Amino acid sequence: MLRDLGRDTFDLLMIDWELPGLSGIEVVTRVRERLDWHIPILFVTARDREEDIVQALEAGADDYMIKPVRQMEILARLRALQRRSGGQEAVEFAPYRFDRANRTVIKDGQPVQLTSKEYELAEFLFRNTGRLLSRGHILESVWGQRADLNTRTVDTHVSLIRQKLDIGAHNGWQLSTIYRHGYRLESATDEIKPET
Repeated sequence: MLRDLGRDTFDLLMIDWELPGLSGIEVVTRVRERLDWHIPILFVTARDREEDIVQALEAGADDYMIKPVRQMEILARLRALQRRSGGQEAVEFAPYRFDRANRTVIKDGQPVQLTSKEYELAEFLFRNTGRLLSRGHILESVWGQRADLNTRTVDTHVSLIRQKLDIGAHNGWQLSTIYRHGYRLESATDEIKPET
């Protein structure tokens, strides 16, 4: 799993305490230290002592459930974690501002004309700044289609977004194509950080 986390993209992790090889706490610690702090983590385990709950949360888990879990409750908690990671009505990644209510990208005070899918893809890329995003994951997340379908549409839309938003080092962002994998959007300088 840790190897896959370094190669692919995940929206959420559900981790048990008792795992083969490493404990769930060790997995959470490694994910938070080495991989991606922004992945929501739900700890699901039979351990119910207060000390265990505190240890898991302090290691980096976002939520904690004690087994046996109830289906409706776990679904509600997953939706809550998704909302928390989804965020505000407007998000800024200077010089871009994403107005989520109107589904508009504003660059340097001017709205940029994007189709609905272009907007969704642009927001997805910026919300996952620094993460290596596979074409399959992008296709599933933005288009809601299986990852094994043709991903050429992803490449076409990324090219359009790069062009329409004028993404480049001159605007503080670099959108890189990762050979045989996907894309990574990163800050082009150490000084420019996404603001939420």
